[in-house]
Amino acid sequence: MWLLPPSIEDLVPAGHVAHFVRDTVRNGLDLSAIMAVYDEDRGYPPYHPGMMTALLLYGYSQGIYSSRRIAKACEERLDFAALTGLQRPDFRTIAEFRKRHLAALSGLFVQVLGLCRAAGLVKLGHVALDGTKIRANASKHKAMSYGRMPAAEAKLAAEVDGWLRQAAQADRTEDRAHGAGRRGDEMPDWVADKARRLEKIRQAKAALEAEARQAGAAAGDEREGGGPPEPGKPDPQATTVAPADKAQRNFTDPDSRIMKTKDGFIQGYNGQAAVDAQAQIIVACDLTNSGSDQAQLVPLIDAVEAAAGARPGEASADAGYCSEANIAGLLARGIAAYIATGRQKHGSAAAVDQRKRRPGSLVAAMAIKLKRAGRRSRYRLRKQVVEPVFGQIKHARGFRQFLLRGLDNVRHEWRLVCLAHNLCKLAAAAP
Repeated sequence: MWLLPPSIEDLVPAGHVAHFVRDTVRNGLDLSAIMAVYDEDRGYPPYHPGMMTALLLYGYSQGIYSSRRIAKACEERLDFAALTGLQRPDFRTIAEFRKRHLAALSGLFVQVLGLCRAAGLVKLGHVALDGTKIRANASKHKAMSYGRMPAAEAKLAAEVDGWLRQAAQADRTEDRAHGAGRRGDEMPDWVADKARRLEKIRQAKAALEAEARQAGAAAGDEREGGGPPEPGKPDPQATTVAPADKAQRNFTDPDSRIMKTKDGFIQGYNGQAAVDAQAQIIVACDLTNSGSDQAQLVPLIDAVEAAAGARPGEASADAGYCSEANIAGLLARGIAAYIATGRQKHGSAAAVDQRKRRPGSLVAAMAIKLKRAGRRSRYRLRKQVVEPVFGQIKHARGFRQFLLRGLDNVRHEWRLVCLAHNLCKLAAAAP
């Protein structure tokens, strides 16, 4: 038994990360976007929003993302007790706080990046870019291709109509047997489930058809002069109005997509990150539901300038980002580009993708540039800068699947994960 109350500061050692995160949130971050929501004393939250913010950021930095696991850690772990001051918020409170302030929490990424710059951890001399596929909070088995939807829709519609006729006949029989005033007119659960699935299929089918119409309209707008297609060539607008039979839609998280990884296909998203070579600080991040990285390079470079306030001197990326437009975009911004032009076998120079290589093209010039430098090429920094960051996020801190659903929510969640990574780097560099 304790005759005097313990000091919260003594629950964990003085240099512990829990103290660092709590003090950083308290003194180093502007939480006005979160605090502004609580504008009156009546109904004021029982847990201080600053403490809840520190709790979430510390949980993410320790590889604990579920609100239930965070609530359990508040009850069982001394480091969480030191952070919360022995308070134990319920998992529903934690989940609701994250949901309510998700955009504001992800907005703290820029503030933490500013602290990293002030600590000398960001130089913007060389920035490496890459993407990683992460599972969505949805199963790939809960998706259906457009080619299967008409048959499934007709089959389910016939089943539901048949069951509704059976239910109506049963109602009439019961009315004759028990009287019209008796209950029994409710739709059975087994009918409602089929009806809901039929509605989901119809919604997914309509969404795929709308996407195909938008793609066809965009193709028509890109045609020079908006006139008819060239003789002998199909009209892209006419051929893309109907979705391809293999186009899929997931019923659990419609924004997620089937993506290929080295371990097979997953239902997921593509997380993007630009990492500074000085201390592996993530200086920009984004997330898309496209499996291709090619369209992400220039927007990510612009995001670096927006977040860090300056452009990097050099940028490296793998062959997934290689294109004439991307190389030209970096050159126009005064950034030295080191982009692989093809896959590289172990111990050898990257092989040029002959489909992209044209005499006099920027891709061909990039291939010559990397080949001449050999092992001295600045491209070698890419693997040792950005890939370890994904290893730390996915292996060391165990983030392999998103908790939230929907592109906007998952994008904010990815920024929170990247923020936690930078916070860990900042804590490790603190005196």
